Amino acid sequence: MSDSGSGQLAAAIEDFAEHAELVLGRSPATVKAYRSDLATLEPFALTLGELSLPTLRAWLADAVSRGLARSTLARRTAAVRAFSSWAYNQGYLDTDPAARLMAPKVNRHLPTVVSAEAAGDLVEAEINDDDHGAEGLRDRAMLELLYATGMRVAELTGLDAGDVDLARGLARVTGKGNKQRVVPFGDSAARAVTAWLDRGRPELARETGALFVGTRGGRIDQRQVRRVVERASKSVGAGEVSPHSLRHSAATHMIEGGADLRVVQELLGHSSLQTTQMYTHVSAQRLKNVYNQAHPRA
Repeated sequence: MSDSGSGQLAAAIEDFAEHAELVLGRSPATVKAYRSDLATLEPFALTLGELSLPTLRAWLADAVSRGLARSTLARRTAAVRAFSSWAYNQGYLDTDPAARLMAPKVNRHLPTVVSAEAAGDLVEAEINDDDHGAEGLRDRAMLELLYATGMRVAELTGLDAGDVDLARGLARVTGKGNKQRVVPFGDSAARAVTAWLDRGRPELARETGALFVGTRGGRIDQRQVRRVVERASKSVGAGEVSPHSLRHSAATHMIEGGADLRVVQELLGHSSLQTTQMYTHVSAQRLKNVYNQAHPRA
């Protein structure tokens, strides 16, 4: 790769994006974010040789001055660190200028959690005109499976029919970075998925291996799933609940029920135990709320 030319940085970014997708196995969404974030470097550096720690700090300072969220700044920092490390390892840079670039701390907000009772009402909600028709069976199965497993909405839509073992109550889930894990689900979810496979899916599916399909017969998309969850939550008065809220709720309820933290980490597909530990904070906060309401000396 040449060290000169106005398009050299852009070409390097594209090479890195292909490496992230084909070699590292990053998801299409992650690769798209890499391209988008790194493209904002171009007003500050046109060549790899112009990348330096002061340049990168100026790049982040500009983003701060424009009022971008801390989460966006943290994501951009992670992207440029990965890019800079790749360019250094490839021999395109003599040093790794982003190695000492500090990412802004992101304020963690406690996730929205619904009670076990509300979650039960939500997954059993009747949200279609004919709740026992094909779409009703599908929606009930999706809601049951989301709450039963705590899987991400992208993981749910990525399931194929062959990924679910109804006899054993297990689902093979492909998570971030194409990492696969096996998660269990209970009898309630198994009954709902069985009903969908036996009576609903044959009516809607059109030449696809997808477990869940849309009205046109192809694999259902994430927006449709989110709409299903939103309609269900409104129908039972549970407020604004998203698929991610169901994931948070499932994790919190498992920990409150005595599940080991590392088991929950494995079920959710977290690469770090630290990510899973936030659910202990949620449970502790709920415990404190109950204490404040119930104890006479609170």
